[in-house]
Amino acid sequence: MREIAEILLKIRAVSLSPSEPFTWASGIISPIYCDNRLLLSYRKEWGVVMEAMREVVEKEFPDAECIMGTAAAGIPHASVLAYLMEKPSGFVRGKAKDHGRKNQIEGKIQEGMKVVVIEDLISTGGSSIEVVEALREAGCDVLGMVSIFTYGMEKANRAMKEKEVKLHALTTYSELLDTALTMDYITEKDREKLKVFMENPQDEGWRKM
Repeated sequence: MREIAEILLKIRAVSLSPSEPFTWASGIISPIYCDNRLLLSYRKEWGVVMEAMREVVEKEFPDAECIMGTAAAGIPHASVLAYLMEKPSGFVRGKAKDHGRKNQIEGKIQEGMKVVVIEDLISTGGSSIEVVEALREAGCDVLGMVSIFTYGMEKANRAMKEKEVKLHALTTYSELLDTALTMDYITEKDREKLKVFMENPQDEGWRKM
């Protein structure tokens, strides 16, 4: 959705900077950085995103009984969405706690419960798949996943297909680049660099373009 892409760029939840790139936690030098947690500070814009997410869930997953967020970035979005849709909510950690009840899944679930997972963004898809598998092991029927943004990496696409996870993203990397160009956020040369980067994030050849 172009409107979602515009919001992310407007509030700088997504920053595009080919001339002064960022370093991801993985060590990859990147011309893009996404921090959708900034949405929490913009009530109006966050509201638009939540309404768009509700429309997707109602259309694509009409049988959803529970909304589960990924820890930690997906939790606030899942909580608000569940409230709007009058459904129970919870969240899933990457791994179980080592104290207390040692839960990995927080919130009341039951065998056969139809669940939709909420992510803030999808990169390689690894942590997202872990959440889906944890819910399935607990007996839930994971209908699919909705994210605010996806980089569209081939590794993530393969993982989702292999694990039979139906993913719907409110906006994509390519849509974001097109929107940024029309907003004069980036130049055509910048867009080409950003496109080349995503073809192989480990290759820094884009920096020499």
